[in-house]
Amino acid sequence: MQTQILILGSGPAGCTAALYAASAGFKTTMLMGICPGGQLILTDEIDNFPGEVGISGLDLTEKLIRQAEKAGAKLIYEQAEQVYWERLPFIVRTSTGLKIEADSVIIATGASAKWMGIQGESRLIGHGISVCATCDGPLFKNKQVAVIGGGNSAAYESLFLAKMCEKVYLIHTEKALRAEEILLRKIKGKQNIQILAETEVLAFEGDKKLSDIVIKNKKTNLVTKLFVAGVFEAVGRIPNTQLFQKQLDLTPDGYIVTKPETLETSVRGVFACGDVQEQSYQQAVIAAAAGCRAALSAKRMLIG
Repeated sequence: MQTQILILGSGPAGCTAALYAASAGFKTTMLMGICPGGQLILTDEIDNFPGEVGISGLDLTEKLIRQAEKAGAKLIYEQAEQVYWERLPFIVRTSTGLKIEADSVIIATGASAKWMGIQGESRLIGHGISVCATCDGPLFKNKQVAVIGGGNSAAYESLFLAKMCEKVYLIHTEKALRAEEILLRKIKGKQNIQILAETEVLAFEGDKKLSDIVIKNKKTNLVTKLFVAGVFEAVGRIPNTQLFQKQLDLTPDGYIVTKPETLETSVRGVFACGDVQEQSYQQAVIAAAAGCRAALSAKRMLIG
């Protein structure tokens, strides 16, 4: 099949790019990817997206997808597996072998949760260790759990779990959390969230399922065990750029390098937006704005 603008990914960046591209009258196709909506669907409650208060990530994602489709974007629920960008038209093949030819491509494949890689982790993933409170939180209702991390993701996870769990330990290595002030205020208002600052996780223990976490207080060097039923890791993300490693210029951390104004990559006609290229501010509203910029840049390029 042929399209003018092909968008890889369906999170806030991808959906906004699709909305602007289709609204401008271009034949627009959006490959939805393995997880339609991206990381946003894992967020229980969003208060900082303009025009929405207390909306779930899943509901916001559904709105974004519907809006892009209403504007005329064609949605394909598949994932890109091969890309050929040596010449025009660009070619992308999907997991089912579908061949898509495009005059321009916008990459919005987002990022995935990062694992800590410490002792006991790989053996206990899915047996007490998770990276998605929205997905697995209900399994630990009325139990004690821990969240590891100090940013917005860790704060969101803790607040969601506090609704159903007896107690939530929020473990992070620094003196203060890096989360936004609105989230910090909410955390302070929850009596069943206990912050363990300047604390390092050394290992996960358990036979067939998680039994405890080995932690170290960085100030006192005291090593103790924290007995919890579940652990939710929120220690960062890895950009989903594996497919483009030999195709595009990437940063040492794997993010796509883009031109500041246009968000064009090292290949003319290929643009990138959202968490796949944004290292500093991984927010839904920033991803959406980048999707708009990428679509407008693609439009200008195609018009000439």
